[in-house]
Amino acid sequence: MTLHVYRRAQFIEVEPPYQDILCAAGIGASEVFTHPAIIPWRTLPDRDNCTLDLRRPSGAPVRLHVKRYRTSRPWHHPARDEVRGLLLLRGAGVPAAELAAWGELADGRSFIMIADLAGYRAGDKLVSAGLPFESILIPTARVAAALHNAGLHHRDLYLCHFFVAADPPGSDIRLIDAARVRPLPPWPFRRRWIVKDLAQFCYSLTQLGIADDAQRRWLECYSRLRDTPLSAGAIKAIRRKVLSIARHDRRLRSRQPLRNISIPEA
Repeated sequence: MTLHVYRRAQFIEVEPPYQDILCAAGIGASEVFTHPAIIPWRTLPDRDNCTLDLRRPSGAPVRLHVKRYRTSRPWHHPARDEVRGLLLLRGAGVPAAELAAWGELADGRSFIMIADLAGYRAGDKLVSAGLPFESILIPTARVAAALHNAGLHHRDLYLCHFFVAADPPGSDIRLIDAARVRPLPPWPFRRRWIVKDLAQFCYSLTQLGIADDAQRRWLECYSRLRDTPLSAGAIKAIRRKVLSIARHDRRLRSRQPLRNISIPEA
């Protein structure tokens, strides 16, 4: 049973496997923003990305990834979006990161804790380190197709958000960063969001120098796994969207150079 701890207008909800270690560390909702063991590795205008390293009573290490969101618009708590996305993925049977805890403070701040994917690495890191993309071409296409067949879209479907089991590569894949996951709208808007997801993935391949031929074969594999295969028009739209993403990414990198710092590995 999930542990719920409410105090006035703030709360923390903790999944069963993490209740004992967070209680032992004295981490409640407000302590997420002050506890010295929660160490930021990236600070952005809207949030801090942090790591939290604890130990179970047996001595086994546990790493959690913490996002601490600053106060945003009234009645808007960004952590809710990621929790909702993770639950959508879980309910649809799409493999994803594991939720450990989340909560909100009375002043509008919110947070979420995600279990570390030990033994997994971001797909882009594996490819950059020398793993042939071919070894994860089919597994990543399978996850993307499962996402869309389930009637969901990710809206941030870059290769860095596919966490790949490293041994053997591609034996299991989990999606992370689920804050933008939503149900697909009905046609004609459905195709727009599918095109955007696929263009994001293809754009991340271009950043790694992966040839157009490999991207074409990935799209073909994805299409074979879909309930509704891609049309020629959709593929052309994906190519156009890749160019649009490239222009947007250049502007974003110039404004927020810290945004693309990688998650530290244990």
